[in-house]
Amino acid sequence: MFIKQLQTGCLAHFAYYIESEGQAVIVDPLRESEPYLELLKERGAQLTHVLETHFHADFVSGHLDLANKTGAKIVFGEKAKPNYQAYLAQNHEKIQLGKLIIEVLPTPGHTVESVSYLLYDEEGNKHAVFTGDAVFVGDVGRPDLASGNMSQEELASLLYDTIQNQFKTLPDNVLIYPAHGQGSACGKNLGPETFSTIGEQKQSNYAFKDMSREAFIQEVTEGLETPPSYFFKDAAINIQGYEPIDEVMKNNTRALPTEEFDTLRKQDGVIVLDTRDVQEFEKSHIPMAWNISLKGNYAPWVGALVPFGSKILLVTEPGKQEEAVLRLARVGYENVLGYLDGGMNAWESSQQEVEKVVGVESSVVPQLIADLKPTILDVRTRQEFSNGHYDNAKNIPLTELPEAINSLDPDQQYVVHCAGGYRSMVASSLLQSKGFKNIINVKDGYPKQVCMRKA
Repeated sequence: MFIKQLQTGCLAHFAYYIESEGQAVIVDPLRESEPYLELLKERGAQLTHVLETHFHADFVSGHLDLANKTGAKIVFGEKAKPNYQAYLAQNHEKIQLGKLIIEVLPTPGHTVESVSYLLYDEEGNKHAVFTGDAVFVGDVGRPDLASGNMSQEELASLLYDTIQNQFKTLPDNVLIYPAHGQGSACGKNLGPETFSTIGEQKQSNYAFKDMSREAFIQEVTEGLETPPSYFFKDAAINIQGYEPIDEVMKNNTRALPTEEFDTLRKQDGVIVLDTRDVQEFEKSHIPMAWNISLKGNYAPWVGALVPFGSKILLVTEPGKQEEAVLRLARVGYENVLGYLDGGMNAWESSQQEVEKVVGVESSVVPQLIADLKPTILDVRTRQEFSNGHYDNAKNIPLTELPEAINSLDPDQQYVVHCAGGYRSMVASSLLQSKGFKNIINVKDGYPKQVCMRKA
C-alpha cells in the first residue's frame, strides 16, 4: 500500500494518490494532469479510477482530463448527476484496488451528493477515510454552498447524521485525509494539520462533540462568511464539464507586444491583472491594473474579486505567465487575452505611462493620523477587526470592497491596511483603478503592538 498526499498551497487543497499492486486511484485531483501522470510514470502504475467526493465549489477538478488521458473510470456517489459519463457508485459499494478495498460512504451535508472513501488495508482493516469536504481537521464542510433546493439548515441536519452514523462509528485509529487544510473557505476554522485520526477529532473537533441536532445545526451555520461568488460557478462547471486544460493553456498563454497590449487594455470590461510581487507593483505599474500577486492566495482572490468571465490581460514576472494562467484555470477563469511580452521592462522601455502606490511602514501610521486626518480603511475580516483595530477605522473586508467602493469618497485621503500587506495592496490597486488618488498603503499591515480599540 502506498498513499501520497499532494498539496497545493494557493487553494489549501489536498489530492490523494493511492496504489496497490501496480494499480492506482486518485482522489479529488486538481485541474492539471501532469503532476499525476508524472507520479504514475515514476511509480510504474496504472490509474484505474478517479474518485470524486463531490462537485467541488472552490476549484475546477481535473477528473475529466485525467480520465481522458489514462482511460480511468470517474467515480461519484449515487446522488451525483454529472452531465458526462461517470460511474455512480452505490452507497457502501466496494471498489477493488490491488490488495486493497475502497468503500463508498454516503456523507452528505456539505453537499447532497458528498461521499467519502474508506480504505481497507491488505488485512481487511479500516485504515483511512478520504473525507473530501465533509470533515476537515478541526472542522466540517460548510452547508451553504451548492445545495440545490435545500436550505443550509437542511444540509446541516444531513451533516449531523453523517457525523453520528458514518464518522463517529469508525475506529479511533482510522486516519482522516481531508480535501482541504487551513486557509480554505470551504469551512469556518480549519486546523493547521494536514491529516488526523477519528479519535483525535472526537477529542478536538466541535462537530464530533455530543450535542442535539438543533445545537449542531446552530453551530455549523452561525458565523459563516459570505462565500466567494465564483464557488457557485465552479460547482456548475464540475457538473457540466469543461474544455481540456491543454487547450485552455494554449489559448490563454499568448505573448502580446506592448502596442497590442495597450490597445486591448482600453477596451470595455478588460481587467489588467498584475501578478508581480507587492513591492514591485508599488514602485511602478500600468494604470488601472489590479495587483493580485502570485506570492499569495492568488486564484481565490481573483475568484473573489474579478467578475467571472472577465477578459483578463496579465502582467507577470518573466517566465511566470504559464503559472499565472494555470492557477486561473484551476478556478475556472479561462478568458485570458494574453500577457505583456517582456513584462514591465518592455512597458517602461516604450515610454508608456506608469503609476505608483505610496507605501509606508505601520510605525508611521499614528503620525499620519495626526497630520492628515485620513480615513483608516481596514480590509481585514470582521473577526480580525473585532480582535483589535485603530480608533475610528472603517472596516470593509476585501471581499466586499468592489460593491462598497461607491460608498467611498474618491477625494478623501485613505490609509489602507490588512494584517500583512498583501490584501491592502490588492485593495489599494482596486481603489486606484477606480480613480482614487489619495491612497497610502501600509506595507507591513496591522502592527503587533498598537494603541487599539476592541469591538
